[in-house]
Parts: sequence; C-alpha cells; structure tokens
Amino acid sequence: MKTRFAPSPTGPLHLGHAYSALLAFGMAQAAGGNFLLRIDDLDQSRARPEWEQQIYDDLHWLGLHWPTPCRRESNHMADYDAALDQLWDMGLLYPCGCTRRDIREALSAPQDAPREGPDGLIYPGTCRPDRPLAGPRPKDQTLRLNMDAAMHHVREALPLTFTEGGAGLSGETGEILLSRNAMINNVGDVVLSRRDAGAAYHLAVVVDDAAQGITHVVRGADLFDATRIHVLLQTLLEVATPRYHHHVLIRDEHGKRLAKRDDARAIAVYRAEGMTPRDIRQKIGL
Repeated sequence: MKTRFAPSPTGPLHLGHAYSALLAFGMAQAAGGNFLLRIDDLDQSRARPEWEQQIYDDLHWLGLHWPTPCRRESNHMADYDAALDQLWDMGLLYPCGCTRRDIREALSAPQDAPREGPDGLIYPGTCRPDRPLAGPRPKDQTLRLNMDAAMHHVREALPLTFTEGGAGLSGETGEILLSRNAMINNVGDVVLSRRDAGAAYHLAVVVDDAAQGITHVVRGADLFDATRIHVLLQTLLEVATPRYHHHVLIRDEHGKRLAKRDDARAIAVYRAEGMTPRDIRQKIGL
C-alpha cells in the first residue's frame, strides 16, 4: 500500500487537512506500506514558501513522517506536458477561449439551464470543434477534454470502474461504474490545461499518482465526483487506477465544511494554544 497527502501551500492547514493526512498515514502504517507527502504548488501566483514550511511543521508535529525530498508539482511540468501531448495527439483536446462569464451567459438560455459538475459549470461546448484538430498542441491556450470523444475512445474498455472503500457523504461503496451518458451530461468537457497556469488539477493529480505508484487515494468526499474524471484519464493515459477512500468532511459547529480561510481552526492555532497531537486526534474523531 502507498498513500499520499497532497496539500497546496496557499494557506494554513486546518482540522480537515489533519483528518485526511492522519487517515492516509494510519492506513499505510497499518498495512506496512508507505505514506508520501506531495506539494501541490501548480498555482504559483498563490503558493508561498512560508506556507509550505508550515505544512512540514504541522505534519511533523502531528507525528507524521515521509520519504524526502517530497514531490513538488512545479518541478514536473514536463511530465504534464507529455500527458497533454499524448491526449492532443489522440484528438481528445481542443483550445477554449471562453471566460467564466461567457459560460454563464451561454447557459442563461431556458433550454440550457446551468448545472454544476465536478469542474464547476458544465461547459456548453461553445468552442468544441467538429473534428480533431491537426498540428502541434497550442501552448498558450486553455485546453479542454472532449468528453464525448474521450468516452468513444475507451468504449472497448467499458465498463470503466473504480473501487471505493470509503465514500464519505456520497454513500457509494464497492465497484463504481462510469456511465457514458453521465460523463457527457453531468461532467462535460473539463479543463486539463490553463492558459496562465499550465496543467490543471485533474491532469496533474493523475500524472502524479501514476509517477509515484500510489495504490490507495485517501481524500475528502467533496472530490468523489472528480474521481470519475481521474479514472477516465488513467484509462486514456494507460496508467493504473488506485483504490479510493473518500472520507467524511470535517465541519464547523454550523455544518459548514472547513476552508483555508478558517484560520481560527488552523492546526498552528491549536498548537499555539497548547493542544497536543492527541487532542487534535480526539477533536476530529480519530
């Protein structure tokens, strides 16, 4: 077993991060496996060295350890470019110049009531070409996955499934089926590369997990729907699909899920107040 925890150095870790990291670490330890730390710093406009250092400090304080050096995504852009080239050569990507406002306006017509998918508003296909584009992959444009073409490409491999061991709030466990219609209608043409930031999360996480040989992905139930995208990309890129364990989310007293802006629940704040790692474990139900 090999698990991982992949935070972004864009703010302090909170109790939800502690739960996810401790759960992934504990599962690996119980199975005699390995736990890896990965730094998701693709968003260089928001990543800060001081936040990265605090990640290390907080996790060490909680009693976690991992092999070093840990993988930092900003050092592996060539890996993501290679995956994008592969998908482009397969005819599955196309450039998109739509802004969020453009998408909202395109979905404002009565016949196109806006719906949310795991990548935000489900893209209406404004820039989708009628046929695969020739020539080299454009490097300065946002690229989307043509979901219909992608599902057509893997039709011989269907049914696509993944194994869910946790499910958290989703309630689904066991073998989860990826329906072609659901992928097209409820997920849509997701962004895999951004004009101003390179590889998007959905692509990077698949490439990273494959490169590190991750066997079990432990993460929050809010990412359950996104897993369908990741399993499809794993199939297209011909890499292994890990087992998944989506856990319940840690929420505040009002039932709201925690975010990095909730500094009052940051691990560092509890540390400064004199709490112990055992206190944190008890507070989050571990």
